[in-house]
Amino acid sequence: MDYAKLLLPTTREDPAEAEVVSHKLMLRAGMIRKLAAGIYSYLPAGLRVLRKVERIIREEMDRAGAQEVLLPAVQPAELWKESGRWEVYGKELLRLKDRHERDCCIGPTHEEVITDLVRREIRSYRQLPMNLYQIQTKFRDEIRPRFGLMRGREFIMKDAYSFDADSAGADESYRKMVDAYVRIFQRCGLEFVPVEADSGAIGGSFSHEFMVLADSGEDAVAACRACGYGANVEKAEVRAPEAGSAPEAAPLEEVATPEQRTIGEVSAYLGVPPQAVAKTLLFETDRGTVAVCVRGDHEANPAKVKNLLGANTAELAGEAAVRAVTGAPVGFAGPVGLSVPVYLDHALRGAGGLVVGANRGGFHYRSALAGRDFPVAGWADLRAIEEGDPCPRCGAPVAVRRGIEVGHVFKLGTKYSESLRATFLDAQGAERPLVMGCYGIGVGRTAAAAIEQNHDADGIVWPVPLAPWEVVLLPLQVKDEATRQVTGDLAAALQAQGIEVLVDDRDERPGVKFKDADLLGIPLRLTLGAKGLAQGMAEARERKTRAEHRVPLGEAAAWASAWVKERRT
Repeated sequence: MDYAKLLLPTTREDPAEAEVVSHKLMLRAGMIRKLAAGIYSYLPAGLRVLRKVERIIREEMDRAGAQEVLLPAVQPAELWKESGRWEVYGKELLRLKDRHERDCCIGPTHEEVITDLVRREIRSYRQLPMNLYQIQTKFRDEIRPRFGLMRGREFIMKDAYSFDADSAGADESYRKMVDAYVRIFQRCGLEFVPVEADSGAIGGSFSHEFMVLADSGEDAVAACRACGYGANVEKAEVRAPEAGSAPEAAPLEEVATPEQRTIGEVSAYLGVPPQAVAKTLLFETDRGTVAVCVRGDHEANPAKVKNLLGANTAELAGEAAVRAVTGAPVGFAGPVGLSVPVYLDHALRGAGGLVVGANRGGFHYRSALAGRDFPVAGWADLRAIEEGDPCPRCGAPVAVRRGIEVGHVFKLGTKYSESLRATFLDAQGAERPLVMGCYGIGVGRTAAAAIEQNHDADGIVWPVPLAPWEVVLLPLQVKDEATRQVTGDLAAALQAQGIEVLVDDRDERPGVKFKDADLLGIPLRLTLGAKGLAQGMAEARERKTRAEHRVPLGEAAAWASAWVKERRT
């Protein structure tokens, strides 16, 4: 490919609209252009990257036994009403009417459509298991689209759906997809971790997110290098402390703490460590208001509160609600005398007497003891995991890293098959609902995450499997006939060996070409200058390591080809 003929409009300055590195560099490198908020056009270089991600996905999905389909983007409301999601999905669902005033939506996901297709075609257990996938444009009307391809409204997604006769089969389909995802992201050259996660709006009983590790990630993940355990911090289990006998507590004592509201203020005022203070938080849920106590130096985890109660929502109570339950302003809530259920985090076991709010402004209790001074509705893991906490699987310290979600796999069970009446006949002739799983990968998001993880001050540093081109040839004297001949011969030799080559044939200063090559992140640069050609040499430079090599022209194609192929996988 010749640069001079390409639509590849690079820029030197960071665009004002871009907030994260991937957004800035994809705009600067001429890979995408904004059409509207969260909606982008893909230019040739950007599309080449997306196609590489798609090819890896297709190869691994096919290898795992999935079959590719292509489903409609426009979906009738009737299907969504059958599943019950038309009313509850929210404003992210782009709804419209056709010319006959029938309600439709632009698909943000395809559980309903794929289930409708399968319920019409699958009749017998002999047709199972079945796994169908597509790579298609989705639309979710995000309230605040941002970060370029990281959180757009229109995006390209691979979504797959498995159908099995029973839970054991569904578990096997899920395992195959997890293994396929591991291979996909390994082949993309990314550092990632699969983490246990909440299922969210998709629903289902169990899910894993695949997180590309990067400082700019929106999500915090806990990962154990010793055993491989990983979980989103909302889901990550905290190992319960060893059981021990609590020291004998003194009688409950009310003490004045004027204007001391925060854990830091209270602990300093009373001369006790934060670990000796119990933080009492009120949560409003669809199952009623509850109080949750965690150690003063820990943070409560709303997702765990919700899961403990089997609730759909769990949000911190506002000031008015706190006053209504406790009779005190925010900062003085405590478990003694509350009329709502009180749940305690495991870390408070064996703590002995604790400092807690007294449910009146300006006062706390000393030596509060669970069970003696207030009833306990239950003990549970209710706090957020922290750096250095013991791994819940092996006990080694966990690390908390930032991550970018690029894939998500769900065990759906019979959530959609029951509501849409997708059934099959088992070996005994009985009608049973299909057991489902669904599996998504954000194609553009994966490309953007690769940039977040692989860049430097000069631009993108693509992993070889995702690079728009693998080698860039930089002839410095493009008007010189001998240089053009050597460049053409070398490009042809590389292409004959299956190497993707960009020839920068622009009549530009060497510095401009070098900067654009670095900005584009092409893994290997071969420079053909007058001095080197006179010596029969090409100057090779590795984008990632900046290592430089002098390679004889006669060996340059073979050398570069071997270099690329070694790094493709």
